[in-house]
Amino acid sequence: MKNTPSTEERIWAVIAHLSAIAMGMGLLLPVIGWSEQRRKSNYASFQCLQALGYQSLGYTIWILVTLVVVVFTSFAAVVGIANVENIQSEMMGIMIAHTSLMFGLIGIYFALPVIGAIACALGKDFRYPFMGKRLAGYLEYGSSLEQEWLNEDHEDRWVTSMGHFSVIIMLWGILIPVTAWILQGKRSLFLRFQTIQTLFFQISVTLLFFGGMFLYVAGAFVLLGAIGLSGDPGLSTPTGMVGLVAFIVLMLIVVVIILIVPLFHIMGQWAGYRVLKGDNYRYPVIGKLVERRIVK
Repeated sequence: MKNTPSTEERIWAVIAHLSAIAMGMGLLLPVIGWSEQRRKSNYASFQCLQALGYQSLGYTIWILVTLVVVVFTSFAAVVGIANVENIQSEMMGIMIAHTSLMFGLIGIYFALPVIGAIACALGKDFRYPFMGKRLAGYLEYGSSLEQEWLNEDHEDRWVTSMGHFSVIIMLWGILIPVTAWILQGKRSLFLRFQTIQTLFFQISVTLLFFGGMFLYVAGAFVLLGAIGLSGDPGLSTPTGMVGLVAFIVLMLIVVVIILIVPLFHIMGQWAGYRVLKGDNYRYPVIGKLVERRIVK
């Protein structure tokens, strides 16, 4: 970075980094900041894109690490309970350790963007560990060979790939593709196609997830209703048996959905990776439909 960033540049950078505190809802602000500053300030554009990457990739890593911690502490609880006499004391210790780890992970997730915001407020060229240097090279930012503006193709690929990655951020992940499409879709056919297909893909996954939740609740109401109508908690009456069968069928569908949704999440991660590697990735079915619509 050759010049000290202006107040406007620093404000956008600070806002982009601090938006991580919103835990998903903040994904909107880095995209807006990048769109607003992309041909005004390389500094602000880079910081916004970096903040976007931290929220998309960092949140994904945070979720995966949290799952590992939950599995590990649950396994430790089972082993500990089986080998101690004072089960209550052991359970209390495990719960305290689990809670401490969870708050520690949340603290780490929040600490880096706060540090980034403070650094940018002081006019520093902040870089996130691991990601910052690689992203700067990818965007051709901050080097002796730096162009007048960031690499446009790589900017678009970074933004669209973060949209793919954010499918794991249920509901709020939709903010990336829809915002990028509205603000920059007319400029780039590639960005328009990728954001539209990502939007429809994320909407499909979100509806599938909430559909599973609805069926789970519906199954519970069906079972309770059957018990109430039959007056027999054992469900030995015809009405009770019908309710029990309906409950089992609905729960089986819910189990299938629970198994399918993570596969869609993996597909979104793969799509983001392929876009970063230079592919114009197409989702099965959705990609072709969107492509035909755009061509028309």
